[in-house]
Amino acid sequence: MSSLQIFGVPGLPEIVEGTDLGAAVLSAAQAAGTPIESGDVVVVTSKIVSKAEGRTVELNDVDPSPFAREWSERWEKDPAVTEIVLREAKRIVRQLGPVLITETHHGFVCANSGVDQSSSGAHGRAVLLPVDSDASARGIRTTFLAAGVDAAVIISDTFGRAWREGQTDIAIGVAGIDPIYSYIGQVDPHGHEFKVQAICTADELAGAAELVKGNVSRVPVAVIRGFAFEVDDTATIAPVLRDQSRDLFR
Repeated sequence: MSSLQIFGVPGLPEIVEGTDLGAAVLSAAQAAGTPIESGDVVVVTSKIVSKAEGRTVELNDVDPSPFAREWSERWEKDPAVTEIVLREAKRIVRQLGPVLITETHHGFVCANSGVDQSSSGAHGRAVLLPVDSDASARGIRTTFLAAGVDAAVIISDTFGRAWREGQTDIAIGVAGIDPIYSYIGQVDPHGHEFKVQAICTADELAGAAELVKGNVSRVPVAVIRGFAFEVDDTATIAPVLRDQSRDLFR
């Protein structure tokens, strides 16, 4: 690869429960004059996936636990949001002041179990991560395939990073593309054999896509064209998730 194209898909409607995301993306891309093509990688923000799948909660419907109320009062947090975060967590990894770092039921380690209120569609509503982002990606890819378009799909979300400030988008679900490219066993031009080098290309693609999506642009989908990959319909995000026994920081 000597170059890539990355462009957003504008014109998507407000996503509500039941929206066929695959069809909506195909239609919006066609209307914008940049139809999805076979070989593309389509990066979809998890928030619209969650909204289409009904993964939203009205805060008024939440009855916080005593712990959620006590902790929230201490740190001036909304106890309903805290309760949702705890429900979405398999365990609390770190609890430092007002910050909750949790491990979700999916195995993601992130702030607040990925629960977010921004761009939720209404005041007093929280958006949760999709139940199974790999399945969500497969559903969108299946719609593409039915339309004659063999494109890979990545579901992305914004995460913080260990050792560094600032956030970046990463992959939380994939379909049709292996999330990791391994150099292990290959030899560099000087004869050095790679022993551990494995690149999470799915995260790199998700981060690149964020450059044309943004948080306030109302462009939650991006297309990456020109990235060479082998189609893999058995791929999942699982290889990216480091087992706790190999994680030195939790």
